[in-house]
Amino acid sequence: MRAKLEILALVLGSLGIIGIIAITAMPQWRVSAFIGANLIVMEDRWEGLWMNCFKQIDRMQCKVYDSLLILPVELQASRGLMCASIVLAVIAFIITISGSEVTSCCIDHLEAKTTTLATGGVFFLLACLTTLIPVCWVAHTVIRDFNNPILMDAQRRELGAALYVGWATAGILLTTGVILLLRFCQRRGEEKGGLYPGEYALVPTAGSVYLNRVPSSTHKTMEYV
Repeated sequence: MRAKLEILALVLGSLGIIGIIAITAMPQWRVSAFIGANLIVMEDRWEGLWMNCFKQIDRMQCKVYDSLLILPVELQASRGLMCASIVLAVIAFIITISGSEVTSCCIDHLEAKTTTLATGGVFFLLACLTTLIPVCWVAHTVIRDFNNPILMDAQRRELGAALYVGWATAGILLTTGVILLLRFCQRRGEEKGGLYPGEYALVPTAGSVYLNRVPSSTHKTMEYV
């Protein structure tokens, strides 16, 4: 019962790791914006962190960027932040497993195990931050350029699917970190109250038998001086 929140956090954390890897690899960070009277679109352009793709009616071609320096500043920074987010999320997941009650790691050091759980929550929050910053940064530049009257219609872009997945993933990571920190506070309260995980109080129940030591009738006559 006590470990249900920790199991939920582990499930959400694994979904967060999958989401981070997905949005890092997805090329749909910025997509072509079709404005004007053209009703028939023959080509769609996707721009991601690692490649850009041209999607036509019957085929799609992708090409890896020749150099990092040709990318805009926000995409260059997003590469590093998303890679850091993957590393932080994986470390957070491993730390959370070590501090969870579902594992026997550090079972002899309950205070250290509880602190480890809080550390995992902090790492998940850092992973959320490093995911949210590049997603919001790229979204801001796309919206700013879209409303820029100086740019031509062919230079405008729209928000890609990777950005929406990024916001959802950041929400999952945030929820995971909050759950772990909440569970940390609960376990600290249990430790201060003298109730450690795995302790059970012996409460008399109906029908239970207790053997009490009762002096015999000859006890007093058989005392030794």
